[in-house]
Amino acid sequence: MTNGAAVAGSVAAMAEAMKAIGAIILVEPQDFLGILQKTEKPLVVHSPSGLLTRYKYLTSYKGLTFFTKSKEALLIPASVETITAKKIVLPQI
Repeated sequence: MTNGAAVAGSVAAMAEAMKAIGAIILVEPQDFLGILQKTEKPLVVHSPSGLLTRYKYLTSYKGLTFFTKSKEALLIPASVETITAKKIVLPQI
């Protein structure tokens, strides 16, 4: 396989991943917390990562996926269902 074919394959795979996932909307941490307040039964996936620990958070609201990251852990309300992930991986374009 040539380098060009490998790159084309990677781009095609990424495009398919984006179709499956849909749009991911990056918001500020405070806006993310605001979205949780609007959600009836929110679910948050969170993951600490990296040497300089940046906390990552993902949730869904009205069919859209929202993502934020923060140097400090967010104060997620106790009523929010949470899942701790080893890592959150997002496609990059």
